[in-house]
Amino acid sequence: MLSTLRCCTSAARTISIPASRRLLSTSQVVRDAATPNLGTVPPPKKPIGAFRGGIVGFLFGFSLASSYAAYHLLDEYQRASAALQASVEELQQSTQKVASHIKRIEAVEKDLKALHDTSATKDDIARVRAEVKKLYDGLHVEFLDLRAYVWGIQQDVHSLSKKDSSSVRLV
Repeated sequence: MLSTLRCCTSAARTISIPASRRLLSTSQVVRDAATPNLGTVPPPKKPIGAFRGGIVGFLFGFSLASSYAAYHLLDEYQRASAALQASVEELQQSTQKVASHIKRIEAVEKDLKALHDTSATKDDIARVRAEVKKLYDGLHVEFLDLRAYVWGIQQDVHSLSKKDSSSVRLV
């Protein structure tokens, strides 16, 4: 049947048709043959108008720009968050260092207070100096007394040695 249709259409093309009339000729077999159901003809599409196309283009561009901006905003947020996290960790390390320095300072202050409590003051040193000076003066006086006594003994021994006859003998 399809071959017959082709044959007829090719024959119709070869026949010269006058320009004023249009002839459509088909054979009886072709006219009686059932045509297959090719479906319904779709309704013609409405052309998209300039206004509707502009709105669709604007919405498409806006959604594309919004998604691009959201991507960069999310990326910037992640960078800022990472920088903030690094700053927090650095601050935590600095805080630990300061805390250790404070502990060392408190230990030094405690040792300094203990030394201050056990160390002598100027008044204590002045008192000890006065006592040492009294002791030194007392020792000096005793030394001079002892020297005078020894000198007296030397004089006695010397005077006894000059006498020819002495009643005291030293052995």
